[in-house]
Amino acid sequence: MGGKTLSAKTGSLQGRDFHKLTTAWNMIFHLIAGIFAFACVFPFVFVTIISFTDEKSLAVNGYQLIPEKWSYEAYSYLFKAGDQLLRSYGVTIAITVIGTVIAVVCTALFAYAISRRSFKYRNFFAFFAFFTMLFNGGLVPTYIVVTQLLGLKDSLWALILPLAVNAFYIMILRTFFSTMIPDAIIESGKIDGAGEFGIFFRLVIPLSLPGLATIGLFSTLGYWNDWFNALLYIDKPSLVPLQSMLMRIENSMQFIMQNSQNTSLSVGVLQSMPQDTSRMAMVVLATGPIIFAYPFFQRYFIQGLTVGAVKE
Repeated sequence: MGGKTLSAKTGSLQGRDFHKLTTAWNMIFHLIAGIFAFACVFPFVFVTIISFTDEKSLAVNGYQLIPEKWSYEAYSYLFKAGDQLLRSYGVTIAITVIGTVIAVVCTALFAYAISRRSFKYRNFFAFFAFFTMLFNGGLVPTYIVVTQLLGLKDSLWALILPLAVNAFYIMILRTFFSTMIPDAIIESGKIDGAGEFGIFFRLVIPLSLPGLATIGLFSTLGYWNDWFNALLYIDKPSLVPLQSMLMRIENSMQFIMQNSQNTSLSVGVLQSMPQDTSRMAMVVLATGPIIFAYPFFQRYFIQGLTVGAVKE
């Protein structure tokens, strides 16, 4: 009896020590995660603070976490564009929403087809997509196809279609379908009499939300940050997206500052032009709205952490 009692006490002490050790490690891991999260968020917060700093105070005191003088001068300078800024926001939001939907649908259909072992030409189409990751037609043929063959110049579709299909995203989603969608689910759909589209939309899509959310987020960021296609295909001011408009403002400011000695601009006009703070304000205007997309995709990422945790 004494031996059993001693053994029970020893086990209880070991359990308490293990609990204390586990609690200590959890605190350490939470602290590390908190530091990492702060390191990720702090740059954007600091950029926002600088964008509200007075330009003269910034030139004298440099970058400060708590500015000596606050100012809305940078945003006032950018919002002088007025309706153009709002139109650019509308264009960017439109191409981001429409483009993301088209990109996710096209990518999912292509990836699902080449992930099915019963598809006879899966290797050919997989190689067809992979080949474009290694070689492409070049900028000049692409421009000719978009502007002359398809006639998309000065059109929103010129900003949407070139980014609609990405071979790398297809490979990612194909791997997801192959590893995370059991063949038994597809066979059960066939037994119940469902067709290929019925199996895809009713069975595969609900189980593939984490993978689709990942591709959707990548596509959203790609469309929101795109400025190069607008530089090539857009001349109408009403169709200029946000990133391209901000880039043109930045280029105009640099041109004025570099050629100020050769122009008739007064010193007061040059001094009233916020250079550094306006750049930071551009970052805030370009980055701020897209941040709200992350909470929408977050729950699907958390759901994806448990996909495949239970095996048959």
